Amino acid sequence: MNYEDVVFGRRSIRAFKQQAVPRNVIEEVIALASRAPSSMNTQPWHLHVLTGEPLDRIRAENTERMLKGVPPSKESRGVGAYEGEHRDRQVEIAVQLFKAMGIARDDKEKRQDWILRGFRQFDAPVSIVVTYDRVLQEGDIAQFDCGALVNGLVNAAWSRGLGCVVNSQGIMHSPVVREHAGIPEDQVILICVAMGYPDEEFPANAVVSKRRDVNEVATFVGFDEMVSELNK
Repeated sequence: MNYEDVVFGRRSIRAFKQQAVPRNVIEEVIALASRAPSSMNTQPWHLHVLTGEPLDRIRAENTERMLKGVPPSKESRGVGAYEGEHRDRQVEIAVQLFKAMGIARDDKEKRQDWILRGFRQFDAPVSIVVTYDRVLQEGDIAQFDCGALVNGLVNAAWSRGLGCVVNSQGIMHSPVVREHAGIPEDQVILICVAMGYPDEEFPANAVVSKRRDVNEVATFVGFDEMVSELNK
């Protein structure tokens, strides 16, 4: 694929074929993602790649705690409930997904099942838990670098025929993830990425989230003056 095919073709995948992903393919994806920009080349990230029984144990305990109403214990800071335009965009993608899945607004059972899928990391055969060095926790740059890496992961995976969804529910109970993934205490658990071969028959996998127009996102300063100079 060329770059545009990857960027415009990629979408979040929320159901996967139960097909093992070869380790060498994952290593190729990580090698590509690791070329992400990094402040001062510090490369603060660590990737814990899980499959099989360890991942199943995380899924089971994560789901069990959620059903019991155990409060989340994420190590990464959230913002609470979104409001305003951010809430509007959140609702917009939820409406798209629920429409594709035939989940009615008042169907509590199907809505609960959808939430549980997230806590199971969408039953993906692979989960990549992204962490960074705790010594850098007080700043924002390490998290920024990890975001760049995750963008590289999902795009590189798509170029290799794999789908991903960036998933905070999968690390909602960080102590569970830390235990079964063997993550050392000097690393902060930031996010996880569910990965596998997309199940193309799953309706939600066809959903493409909307993006704002360039002119809504970007403010251009000085370009009018440049055009004037060029026209002289």
